Amino acid sequence: MKNIFDQHWRRYDAWYEKHRFAYLSEVEAIKNVLPKKGKGLEIGVGTGRFASALGISDGIDPSIKMAKVAKGRGINVKIGNGEALPYKDGEFDFSLIAITICFVEEPEKVISEANRALKDKGKIILAIVDKDSFLGKFYQQKKSTFYKEANFFSVKEAATLLREAGFNKFSFHQTIFNLPEEVKTIQIPIKGYGKGGFVVISGYKRS
Repeated sequence: MKNIFDQHWRRYDAWYEKHRFAYLSEVEAIKNVLPKKGKGLEIGVGTGRFASALGISDGIDPSIKMAKVAKGRGINVKIGNGEALPYKDGEFDFSLIAITICFVEEPEKVISEANRALKDKGKIILAIVDKDSFLGKFYQQKKSTFYKEANFFSVKEAATLLREAGFNKFSFHQTIFNLPEEVKTIQIPIKGYGKGGFVVISGYKRS
């Protein structure tokens, strides 16, 4: 999986410019649940598009080329995998996993590691393309360079992953109500799921 992103990092990063309003809509949905303060980590930081826009200080990614871009955007990046985070227990106040969960080999282990690296009652933010949404179905049929390798999750499946890893008190926010190329303004996120293609699930580490 790392090789795909190393080979096509320019195409990956260019997507956010080409679909700027879809990207900004996703940022707004994450902002709804992002803590106002505290030390944050983005697991699967990529080129730093989300971390830089959201003020998240730290990130980790297996792709050296993408990490280099993220560093240029001011993120403190480490090279590594979500399944074995190179951080101490309880080091972070919150953690973001945006889209990444559908590309990792062991999603349960990534969520478990995120839990370990969070402080007691720390917050996790998991953003996914909902497998059951119009957008999830579109990507599964399209089989693009990146998404042909993806293992999509439904909201319920993603919430189950979080619950089994020791998180609770979930909230759900959704956005992207048209295909990304059709989004011409920032789409205001709404609570719940079932309408938007991009869903943000947040929860807290059980103490």
